[in-house]
Amino acid sequence: MIPAPESTTTDTSDKTPALEVEDLHKYFGDQEVLKGISFTAHQGDVISILGSSGSGKSTLLRCLNLLEKPSRGQLHLAGEKLELKTGRSGDLEAVKRQQLEAFRARMGFVFQNFNLWPHLSLLDNVALAPAQVLGKSKKQAREEAAALLEKVGLGGKKDTYPLQLSGGQQQRVAIARTLAMEPKLLLFDEPTSALDPELVNEVLGVMRGLAKEGRTMLIVTHEMRFARDVSSQVMFLHQGRIEEMASPEEFFTNPRSTRCREFLSSHLAG
Repeated sequence: MIPAPESTTTDTSDKTPALEVEDLHKYFGDQEVLKGISFTAHQGDVISILGSSGSGKSTLLRCLNLLEKPSRGQLHLAGEKLELKTGRSGDLEAVKRQQLEAFRARMGFVFQNFNLWPHLSLLDNVALAPAQVLGKSKKQAREEAAALLEKVGLGGKKDTYPLQLSGGQQQRVAIARTLAMEPKLLLFDEPTSALDPELVNEVLGVMRGLAKEGRTMLIVTHEMRFARDVSSQVMFLHQGRIEEMASPEEFFTNPRSTRCREFLSSHLAG
């Protein structure tokens, strides 16, 4: 088992819910991929989402901002309910496009692949959306972009282009670009899975820093030690359901379910 770190978790019982998910289901045809997911993330929570391939982890994240349309369920962001209706496909869609766009603006999403604009410098990659979407002046957007690149350790490369960078550097730029939109909640979908092993730690280091700042984060990851160190809660998905959700101490040292024990045994071996 992974040794326990010094405790960095705090009591969230009195904190404002950042995200509330109620009875979330998702079908792809006849296949039910999410089977009634319910949980609450409070301000400052870092929830690591673990599970075997096909357990529904990435689908869950993508349903939170309707990149995938859920089939049933309710979502609340900072106490505001996202108004949903059943669309022609049978899945849910937003009643008001404006409300959905506002929800998405408050949820920053960092994907497995970096999705940077190859023809733009790092500075312009980070500054583009704040200027176009948030209405910031070009000067302000570029100044803030420069500060964010410095934050992720790439301040000296602001005039560089993405293809001149390593994968780890590109992912750090993607994180800076997400932060530039001033999100209230950060979603990470396997942010290190596309990286060579020697580049993983530089991205995890940036994410550790964000956790220490008190950012609210949901992280789909296979990095067990990272999940143990930074999480306030660990969620284990199995076949579209939350099989177990507990503090990292409880999860990694005394898992309740047989499936969870088997997962940890296979992923912590060696």
